[in-house]
Amino acid sequence: MMLSESPEKIPTRVFESSEKASVFVAQQIAALIKQRQREKKMCVLGLATGSTPTRVYAELVDLHKKGLSFRNVITFNLDEYYPMQPKSLQSYVRFMHELLFDHIDILPSNIHIPDGTLTKDKVGAFCKAYEKKIAEAGGIDIQILGVGRTGHIGFNEPGSSERSVTRMITLDQVTRVDAASDFFGEENVPRNAITMGVGTILRARQIFMMAWGEGKAPVIQRAVEGPITDQIPSTFLQRHPNTLVVLDQAAASNLTRIKTPWLLDSCQWDDRLLRKAVVWLCQTVKKPILKLTNQDYTEHGMSDVIHEWGSAYNVNIKIFNELQRTITGWPGGKPKADDANRPERAKPFPKRVVIFSPHPDDDVISMGGTFIRLVDQGHEVHVAYQTSGNIAVFDDDAIRFADFVRDFNEAFGLKKADAEKFYKKIVKSIKDKKPGQVDTPEVLTIKGLIRRGEAKAGCRYTGIPDSQAHFLDMPFYETGKVKKKPLSKQDIQLIVDLLEQIKPHQIYAAGDLSDPHGTHRVCLAAIFEAVSRLKRKPWMKDCYVWLYRGAWQEWDIDQIEMAVPLSPDELLRKRKAVFKHQSQKDSALFPGNDAREFWVRAEDRNHATAAAYNQLGLAEYEAIEAFVRHKF
Repeated sequence: MMLSESPEKIPTRVFESSEKASVFVAQQIAALIKQRQREKKMCVLGLATGSTPTRVYAELVDLHKKGLSFRNVITFNLDEYYPMQPKSLQSYVRFMHELLFDHIDILPSNIHIPDGTLTKDKVGAFCKAYEKKIAEAGGIDIQILGVGRTGHIGFNEPGSSERSVTRMITLDQVTRVDAASDFFGEENVPRNAITMGVGTILRARQIFMMAWGEGKAPVIQRAVEGPITDQIPSTFLQRHPNTLVVLDQAAASNLTRIKTPWLLDSCQWDDRLLRKAVVWLCQTVKKPILKLTNQDYTEHGMSDVIHEWGSAYNVNIKIFNELQRTITGWPGGKPKADDANRPERAKPFPKRVVIFSPHPDDDVISMGGTFIRLVDQGHEVHVAYQTSGNIAVFDDDAIRFADFVRDFNEAFGLKKADAEKFYKKIVKSIKDKKPGQVDTPEVLTIKGLIRRGEAKAGCRYTGIPDSQAHFLDMPFYETGKVKKKPLSKQDIQLIVDLLEQIKPHQIYAAGDLSDPHGTHRVCLAAIFEAVSRLKRKPWMKDCYVWLYRGAWQEWDIDQIEMAVPLSPDELLRKRKAVFKHQSQKDSALFPGNDAREFWVRAEDRNHATAAAYNQLGLAEYEAIEAFVRHKF
């Protein structure tokens, strides 16, 4: 089943990280600006918004500080919500000024962004004028793009014509759901937007389409390798003569050359690639590992595996044993046991354990069963809640708790007048709050305390005392908005200090980087930096770092290095621990693109991991929580 040629229909570059990829794009833009300066010409840029290009803009600002001038630059932004006031938190006018324009020397008259304040009867004329201004500027030299989950570029939703021009569109339901967190609820997301058309984009002389993270991997595979269709507007880029798709490794993970490279050419087989290939083969031919035959391998582009290992039997036994050894009921190590083939060490026992939880419920959602088992098996377990989670609480809950304080004070004769005044202040601030507006500090504090109380309840249920629950309230998060501040020295120092205090033998951290709001990614970066600073400490040399997932995605079977099976009773205990987070139960404020409750998502993933192990011919379990060890 070897492919005759690469299925990629658009030139694509894969970088080690989104940071390095962003630097590359910024350098390409800077090089053209400088070239146009030498030619005494204007450089016309088409700019995008959203989380994808933010690091590109940060790099351009840095280049400006080092001497790059933008006085010969004209910009045209892709889109804007409609209606939208320019000073609103969600406005792309505000976004562009905060991230780029306010920090460079571009002339204000050279900035063009669709106007979300127009009356509807004036939008059509504005769009025609926008197209005319692009043409009068000489056309767009470089257009940068992100890509939406529906495959949209700009706000060109599925069904957009290849010849479409700047216009008002109705936003797809999926797009509105994805934007809900920025607007503090889907009901606040505008139903319309003004966007450049696909045809407008395709007229740019050069295009960079960027994507970061595993959440974008499926749509990138379709855009780059799939057929051209108006249902995935980004596929039209296949017809553009000078487009480059720029990806980090996670966003590229579904491309054939990354996911199944043996279908394209012979491979340099190492243990990790071999395990990945064998698991894929089992899933493709629907056989357990020990039933794979020489013919299965040769018919699926893996004949060189047979040549190298001699027979399917030899490969099958090797991979079967490797996967079997990932399964352990002792995530902290089994005392007085031979640990040569176990994922964790037998000694020391018991261990000191720190579980880092980005939000106040990720610990029990993603690894609640393992958490409970570590406590039951006698380890000293600490949980470090990295952020307050205060923006993810409904206003009704804040009012309910303020009301409780009022009634509590009345019941016990404690300063009733002050409690009544405070309650009215909270109710008024919430009532007066406009859609998408940031809460007052008092309301944010109440919401943070709600999350903290729930986290404590979850810890008590799992069996650890309040003294082993640590609330870091990392400053980067405390903006009251979905958009956070950059990671600071203070954020990292909080983690360093905690680890120095506990000196753990195990660290568990969230490697669930498809979190659409980016908090998990920032929290993990802070942990990695802290551990890197501490790696020469004697206690750190005896510390394992395990990464968990669960709320947004799960590890692929070939990646798993420790699989902790859960019985039906243990899964029920995990569910009850998750239920302690009542403000997130039934309907979370920021559910992302998955309509299921978080506990349902986690259980479904745990069931699916167990089923996948069973389908490979390994032991059958009710559920499995999975971990990958991070090695420095």
